[in-house]
Amino acid sequence: MSDMDLPERESMEFDVVIVGAGPAGLSAAIRLKQVNPDLSVVVLEKGAEVGAHILSGAVVDPSGIDKLLPGWREEEGHPFKTEVTDDHFLVLGPAGSVRLPNALMPKLMSNHGNFIVSLGLVCRWLAEKAEALGVEIYPGFAAAEVLYDEAGAVIGVATGDMGIEKNGEPGPNYARGMALLGKYMLIGEGVRGSLAKQLIARYDLQKDREPQKFGIGIKELWQIRPENHKQGLVQHSFGWPLDLSTGGGSFLYHLEDNLVAVGFVVHLNYKNPYLSPFEEFQRFKTHPAIRATFEGGKRLSYGARAITEGGWQSVPKVSFPGGALIGCSAGFVNVPRIKGSHNAVLSGILTADRVAAAIAAGRAHDEIVELESDWRQGAIGTDLKRVRNVKPLWSRFGTVAGVALGGLDMWTNQLFGFSFFGTLKHGKTDAQSLEPAAKHQKIAYPKPDGVLTFDRLSSVFLSNTNHEEDQPVHLKVKDMDLQKRSEHDVYAGPSARYCPAGVYEWVEKDGEPAFVINAQNCVHCKTCDIKDPNGNITWVPPQGGEGPVYPNM
Repeated sequence: MSDMDLPERESMEFDVVIVGAGPAGLSAAIRLKQVNPDLSVVVLEKGAEVGAHILSGAVVDPSGIDKLLPGWREEEGHPFKTEVTDDHFLVLGPAGSVRLPNALMPKLMSNHGNFIVSLGLVCRWLAEKAEALGVEIYPGFAAAEVLYDEAGAVIGVATGDMGIEKNGEPGPNYARGMALLGKYMLIGEGVRGSLAKQLIARYDLQKDREPQKFGIGIKELWQIRPENHKQGLVQHSFGWPLDLSTGGGSFLYHLEDNLVAVGFVVHLNYKNPYLSPFEEFQRFKTHPAIRATFEGGKRLSYGARAITEGGWQSVPKVSFPGGALIGCSAGFVNVPRIKGSHNAVLSGILTADRVAAAIAAGRAHDEIVELESDWRQGAIGTDLKRVRNVKPLWSRFGTVAGVALGGLDMWTNQLFGFSFFGTLKHGKTDAQSLEPAAKHQKIAYPKPDGVLTFDRLSSVFLSNTNHEEDQPVHLKVKDMDLQKRSEHDVYAGPSARYCPAGVYEWVEKDGEPAFVINAQNCVHCKTCDIKDPNGNITWVPPQGGEGPVYPNM
């Protein structure tokens, strides 16, 4: 059915429309209402509820929350129950481990004063604060399209149509999406957001910036035996099971109630198409220094999400005519600290301040160019600039030399405020980093035991992922022939391994390889949109309210 045949969209008008109820979007909404209670503010959230799609480690630096809600520590009901009490850094070999002395670590790597928490619970708490101030929050609505005026400025977004059947035609339960129009649009969709990707391309926001870099973070939540639990312990590692040329590492965070969050991050610039981040994570848990924590325990939740890793030199221009990118849509993660939520909150605050001032001055749909200098010269810029070379050094020199040089660089930045390396470039995109299968050996991963290690499908089951099957596939392959000719024939089908949810398979059909997309398994991590060697897969939102439902990740 063409757009000409569709019923006209209903529309609603607001002062500010925010896409994404994550830390950035909710903080922006709260700040707008703090500055001017009369502003009308709406937040769209594609998850079934606020927090449903939020996945992070998470050890939270509270500096952003302190600025947004100064009295929060005196309140009852906040989610920050577990302060970090102990910080361990391990280097893992195949059979043993070495703990690095904390004294070797630059001060910024210390987690003293930070909190171990479920970021999903933080977002639910922030949503309550926002609604109490009069912010409207619409969960279950996926922003699917950017709306522009004749001059090319953003004037709103449209939510996706519901009830479209697999053949692309409206079904009996069809409902046209709604247009939400605003004076300014704030895009806080998280990493590799579908609208942010379009806006970056349309307005060339990546011009004069390095390519954005990414990791894939895979996480499980476990209930463990009381004798294995050390509330407040934070443990990070790098090394085994990854080889020394592949970047990544792990985290173990001991929350309250005998809960442990365990996760593994693989930098997506890895070269070997046979590598499986999911299998590396399962293998990591079998290490002698790790497995004892989980003996007698029970796995409760599972999820996966891409992480921005480009940092200072990869953040696109954040302003565009009619709005701005905020939080992880812009890429404000501090890679060595594995932290981004504090910067997401701070970006929500500084953007809200500028937007409220612009509206007060009678402006709308123009570009708030000051946002660029605001973040670069403020707390976010300070945080990211001093660690800007850690990722490129690791990528260039491997784990041993790269991590050592990155540590040295953080020390010189801390002590003297400069870097011997200047600002290093990232070079290739993560898709371009993948090498043909002929250059690499297959990796033999052990079978899961169902006690400590698991397969993908039983893991996806724990993510509560659900999609209506009679709808168009939301993972768009531009050229199926290219997928066979290159992704399969040259790269040996890495999609079956980089996806942590078993979405992609190469199967034999009539004697020929056929690409199967199990879209109902998708946990919305966006790895396929990042790592496909030809950029041939595009992730777009399915119907609103679908995907994972994380209760406590």
